[in-house]
Amino acid sequence: MTNRQYFKKFTAHQDLLLLLAVLTLLLLALLKPSVPVKRDIHSYFFIVDITQSMNAADMQVNGKPASRLDHTKQLLHETISSLPCDTKVGLGMFSGVNVVTLYLPVEVCANFSAIQDTLDHVDWRNAWTADSRVRESMLSTSRVVSNFPEPAQVVFFTDGEEAPKLHAFNTRDLSTLQNADGWLLVGIGSDKGAAIPKYTEKNQLLGYWSHESMQLAPGAAPIAAAGLLNRKKDIAESVNDRYLSKLSEASMQAMAKEISATYVRGDSFMTLQSTMKKQKPARHEWTPWSLSSVLAGFAGLCLLLAYLPISRFVKKDKANNPPPAFTAAQF
Repeated sequence: MTNRQYFKKFTAHQDLLLLLAVLTLLLLALLKPSVPVKRDIHSYFFIVDITQSMNAADMQVNGKPASRLDHTKQLLHETISSLPCDTKVGLGMFSGVNVVTLYLPVEVCANFSAIQDTLDHVDWRNAWTADSRVRESMLSTSRVVSNFPEPAQVVFFTDGEEAPKLHAFNTRDLSTLQNADGWLLVGIGSDKGAAIPKYTEKNQLLGYWSHESMQLAPGAAPIAAAGLLNRKKDIAESVNDRYLSKLSEASMQAMAKEISATYVRGDSFMTLQSTMKKQKPARHEWTPWSLSSVLAGFAGLCLLLAYLPISRFVKKDKANNPPPAFTAAQF
């Protein structure tokens, strides 16, 4: 039997065959078949530097001068708002040498309001020590994340200010650091820099940290060490005596390279978002992908074809396109 004969038999029983196909496809769809599909799972652990150098006002929020901490919080608000559902978000704070977890990564859409509210309440007064040892905090971050029930992608926001300043005797060796591959270090601050304001426990401005004071207790402002907050000799007596804090970009870039992390400057949401999209997912998982909608779609197509007289279109096409007639000129 030729192809033409098969086609004639099909067109003769077109409606019946297509309706049988519709019925078969719908029955298969009711069985809810699925196939395993590999899916990227994104789970972020955002860490915010809350040391006092993050109060330096050399950034902007909505076009107005703002502290590094306020800029970081705005950056995180925008980032979290852009994340798709099923993404998980956790939040932590850094001060001294330690990173503390405010909450483990949770699904962003179901917990959106709680996440944003927690972020709003992140404050420099939550700091628990006078030091700011960013380099050493990498080890603390590794320990914290390794205890999570599931892997997480670390995004660490800091100006990189080390307090006390790094020297050969206090520079932590990071060669043994585990699981930092894929971390993202976000630099907050400017090259020009700004003075670090000194506040009371009630957030009232006393003045600005002096060069001399920063040799002793630079960077962070501890609430526990109330004596340091009230020592007037730590306040700069003139503009020229103010300690100027800048983004420690070179040291952050070197540290990122050393621990196999990625460094990005956190000046804009678009730059941060673009870099985060290049991060490796926290993990992969195989999830079932339902074929019911696909089968139902094919059933709908077959139902549509059942009402299209294919044979008529074929005949009409032949009638409208007769074979070319030969003329005397062609012989």
